[in-house]
Amino acid sequence: MKGIDYLYIGLFLISVVLIYYALKHYNTTRQLLSDGVKTKAKVIHLIQVRSDNGYTYKPVFEYTNKVDEVITFESSVSSSPAPYQVGDYVNVLYSKDGNTQKIISFWGLYRWTIILLSIASPLLIIGGGYVLYSRF
Repeated sequence: MKGIDYLYIGLFLISVVLIYYALKHYNTTRQLLSDGVKTKAKVIHLIQVRSDNGYTYKPVFEYTNKVDEVITFESSVSSSPAPYQVGDYVNVLYSKDGNTQKIISFWGLYRWTIILLSIASPLLIIGGGYVLYSRF
């Protein structure tokens, strides 16, 4: 085997690992959609995050669960301009154990699945194509 073969096999293996984690995130979201509880969360604060291009804003949400506990969580994503204003309401899906909360939107539910598959796809095509071409 030449050194270049290891590179392409490595690309293929990395793509397989990324696809595995994408499927894992997808199944977690699917499970949350089937078993989770839907509610409305209120934006109570915007955290200002300094970045290279200025500031981005990360919303902090608050909702009341089924046992009347007030739960506060911050978004894992920040953006500029701010996606929400203080006082806005957002549909949220949370797990019954309260460990997982996701905003009900395409990007909120499937963000990691999309990102991981976007990285894995070209690696799979390049690495897998080379492996198939060199073996057959």
